[in-house]
Amino acid sequence: MKQEISNLSVSQLLQQVYKKDPEHEVAFDGYGRISYEELWRQSITLAKSLQELGIKKGDKVAVCLPNWNEFIVIYMAVSHVGAILVPFNTRYRQDEVEYILRNSEAKLAFFTKEFSGVRHYDQFASAIKVVNSLKTLISVRCQIDGILSYEALLENNESASFEPIDIDSENDTFSILYTSGSTGAPKGAMLTHSNVVNTAIISANQMKCTEKDVFFVAVPVFHVFGLVPSILSTVAVGARMVLMDQYKAKAALELMELEKVTVKHGVPTMFILELNHEEFASYDLSSLRTGIIAAAPCPIEIVKRIRNDMGCEIMVAYGLSETSPTLTMTSFDDEDIVRAETVGKALPGAEVKIVNDSRQEVRTGEVGEIVCRSFGVMKGYYQMPEKTAEAIDENGWFYTGDLGILDENGNLRIVGRKKEMIIRGGYNIYPREIEEILYLHCDVLEVAIVGLPDTVLGEISCACVKLKSHATADEQSLIDFVRQRVANYKVPDKLIIMKGFPMTASGKIKKVSLQEQLMESIGVELR
Repeated sequence: MKQEISNLSVSQLLQQVYKKDPEHEVAFDGYGRISYEELWRQSITLAKSLQELGIKKGDKVAVCLPNWNEFIVIYMAVSHVGAILVPFNTRYRQDEVEYILRNSEAKLAFFTKEFSGVRHYDQFASAIKVVNSLKTLISVRCQIDGILSYEALLENNESASFEPIDIDSENDTFSILYTSGSTGAPKGAMLTHSNVVNTAIISANQMKCTEKDVFFVAVPVFHVFGLVPSILSTVAVGARMVLMDQYKAKAALELMELEKVTVKHGVPTMFILELNHEEFASYDLSSLRTGIIAAAPCPIEIVKRIRNDMGCEIMVAYGLSETSPTLTMTSFDDEDIVRAETVGKALPGAEVKIVNDSRQEVRTGEVGEIVCRSFGVMKGYYQMPEKTAEAIDENGWFYTGDLGILDENGNLRIVGRKKEMIIRGGYNIYPREIEEILYLHCDVLEVAIVGLPDTVLGEISCACVKLKSHATADEQSLIDFVRQRVANYKVPDKLIIMKGFPMTASGKIKKVSLQEQLMESIGVELR
């Protein structure tokens, strides 16, 4: 299917939409509401202040904020001046902050004093002393002696004129998003204006979104899931969004009921916590229409429960920071089994294929690495030409590092990360396959399977399981549950009941951290 590609920049997209209905609310963050006209006016005012501070086209602007209206204003202001947005995870520690500031060459940083126990002012005040590129600090929702404030910048230039910046949407970078760095130093994926605008528009179109929709944005705005199919998809159709700065299942259910949310995005963990909340049945979620579940493997049973218990025609999607992110999605026309067991087809205008280790395309139904070309594929990794060349070939195909299968209808099934595959005594074990089986058990809340070293078999598999409250299952009964359903070599060699998992801010289980914890706690048991 041919897809018409937009050549709008982020700034032009907002301008086009706000003129249609300036009074329409664009965002509510639990503290205040803001209309499209206010977003345009405030972001233009802030853009003029940024220019006065020396920020010009191509300069990098760091933003370390939770899901607040101010983030959206800064997002748009940066796009107006043609600068490059560098979002920071609000959980970063000092070394991570300094690494990304230094690598991105950020000239200016927005932050708040403290959030969720992390003292951001202390981090950036220390960083500016050792990061040569960083020249200006701007505080948000706090007044700090000697530091410029966001609020002051909005007051300074309300009447000043602003000259639009000429932006080449296909080639000019809008944002540099840093990967988690689980396999080395974080890499900065450069996403162009065209990457994010087209992904936002096409994702919204797939969900049949209109200006009447209300998006629920509980995924972090500093993550690509929040940045593009949440914030920018909302803007693309002139809808409104409800932001949540600290996710709690009960508060999320209350907000969805109160704000009449229609489009609910989230990672599997969020849906799992909501569906299993003891008061879930008491909330009126009848306004829910659709949404995207993504950013981590999605258990089959959870997809079914979202559709049946929430009444939400959820769309399972797949993508990465490097693809802006949405690459594939299920559709409203898909049968239950397709929505439950695959991540759908490539979006209109995108291509997906499966290749072997020699980068040759495999036959339908065979496992291999997922490779793609699309409107959303990044420009490259910032200041890492070798890593870029490894990931994107001369024909524009991006190698995801994920393993999958394409069926005869073009639907993609994710098998797992290439680097997470466990080779036990010469047999390949794909963790996701066994995780899906454990999710079928009525007592299982969350599960992650990792490989551990073994001197005889090379690797063994270890299943880590978090149980629901009042669960009666134990290690042996769960092992027996799996054994009935798979070949014997796929049955976990170890199964450990966990109280919780190390998690990323976007809701993914940190499998590398989990492996490290297991090596410390049960290392003496390993051969």
